[in-house]
Amino acid sequence: MGFGEKRGNYWRGRYKIAPGKHLTVVAEDGKPIKFATKGEAQRAASEAENKYRRGDWRDPARGQETFGEYANRWYATQDLAASTMQNYKRHIEEHLLPEFEDKALVGILRTDVELWEKKERAKYAASSVKTWRSTLHLIFEDAIDEGLITSNPAARRRGRGKRAGRSRDRGPEKAITDALGILLTAERAALLSGRDDEFVAVVLKGYTGMRWGEIVGLETEFVRSVSVRVEWQLYELDTGEFVRCPPKDDSYRTIDSADWLSALVANHVARTKPTPCPCHGKTYVFKGQGAARTGGHQGAKLVDVARRAEVSTGTVSNVLNHPDRVTEAKRARVEQAMADLGFVRGGAVSENAAHWRRNGFATWLFTPAVSGWYPKKAPQEARPVPVLGEPWPGVPARGRGANDRADVCWVPIAKGLTPHGLRHTHRTAMEDLGTEKVLMDERMGHIDGSVSARYAHVTPGMRKRLVAGLTEQWETALDARRAMCPTSPVRVLNDLLHARAATRQ
Repeated sequence: MGFGEKRGNYWRGRYKIAPGKHLTVVAEDGKPIKFATKGEAQRAASEAENKYRRGDWRDPARGQETFGEYANRWYATQDLAASTMQNYKRHIEEHLLPEFEDKALVGILRTDVELWEKKERAKYAASSVKTWRSTLHLIFEDAIDEGLITSNPAARRRGRGKRAGRSRDRGPEKAITDALGILLTAERAALLSGRDDEFVAVVLKGYTGMRWGEIVGLETEFVRSVSVRVEWQLYELDTGEFVRCPPKDDSYRTIDSADWLSALVANHVARTKPTPCPCHGKTYVFKGQGAARTGGHQGAKLVDVARRAEVSTGTVSNVLNHPDRVTEAKRARVEQAMADLGFVRGGAVSENAAHWRRNGFATWLFTPAVSGWYPKKAPQEARPVPVLGEPWPGVPARGRGANDRADVCWVPIAKGLTPHGLRHTHRTAMEDLGTEKVLMDERMGHIDGSVSARYAHVTPGMRKRLVAGLTEQWETALDARRAMCPTSPVRVLNDLLHARAATRQ
């Protein structure tokens, strides 16, 4: 017997075709029908179940629907977070359609999926391929629900496959650092950017464990005298748009901050006098570094080409740099869009960016700061950051002939450390201080669903001990940095070193 299933503000009809297998009542176009009442959904589901049992439930023509046709229709019906929709689109366009686009859904076999995965693993990280296969699995599962196929060729069978050597597919262990590493990384990042913003942001991230989007989306109204309130994040889409959305997993929280950290952020706000950004009308603690291709730049941007061609910016980038990775049809659409818009590669830029770009910050500021090397970026190979040795710890040389003028280079602080690695660093620091798990989970925005967690509660004493421990780590790092050199080219750090020296006299 069919039944109605509540889905938000509507009902959908569902009926059973086999143990553990159910189908959804769909319209002529294959999209699920949204019923206003439970009764309507139940009656439609019962009728569809009777048709299924009589054998006249399937439209033969729909059985030959290609994967590309169904994937596009499937994507159009999804109503998920912007970040998830972006990821699904990238997975489908760049990794699934090139292999399965023209194949009939009913004709895709398990062996086809296994061969595709083998080819992908030869070119990409195993963790990435696993994610793409999960998306493929989800698409096939929904095709089963619609009655287009009877089994999922992307499903993994337990106990099958190569067992020996599986550990080779593991990702590298997450790199972390210590309090001194946070301080030195922050100093170098500020030297690379030529301003204090990066110093304050790196220190704040290292001593609160906030996510990158939460740092970028930190509004001035949520900076308190003894805490930082996480209410929003800014998520950067492939289109370049920043979406203001709740923190991951709705992890709203108040993070206790020591007096020195609160003062560092408050002084930064007072010094920079931030104004509302043009994209959201909100006043953020931090602003972007460098120039953005907006405002005064009159030429077409990469995102404009992507929107006109109805593809992702990654596809446009592949057309420009790796055309062999893009299908002929998509390449023609992108090239036509470039011609229509008058796109000029490497056009002029103007106006400071309102927010940091994740890739720009990590690639050109954070990674060179922790490793001492600029990463490989065509047409240039990876190369040491050219540094002028005076004043210590050296100032990056810039402009034409920078490599010839440089006389020293930076040694690595924590090779492999990423901005997200500072979140791991903060959790590790709390473990080292003996912080109670309930407080660590609260601070990191994690949820412990265990029974024991229900009986654990954060106390003022726990907070006080953690803040005192983090303060001790910070002061020890300042002392170690001052022992290397009592001054710094970074103004905010130089003031901190002088203030620390005064308290030690």
